[in-house]
Amino acid sequence: MSSTTFRSGVERSYPLPCAGPDARICDSLINSVAAVLVGYGFPRLTASDRAALETALAAFLYDFQESNT
Repeated sequence: MSSTTFRSGVERSYPLPCAGPDARICDSLINSVAAVLVGYGFPRLTASDRAALETALAAFLYDFQESNT
């Protein structure tokens, strides 16, 4: 099973190969994701939460291990 195949056998689009910093991961994106979470009833994010969300989002989007090989 490849790293792009989920357990159900369905191909995945993410994580993407990491080619370096991505300007699309910006305050606006983090604000949008945070707003969706609040809209679903989750608590507002603190500054520490925002940093953790940015890290988690980058980890979901990009395969950082692949870029180090």
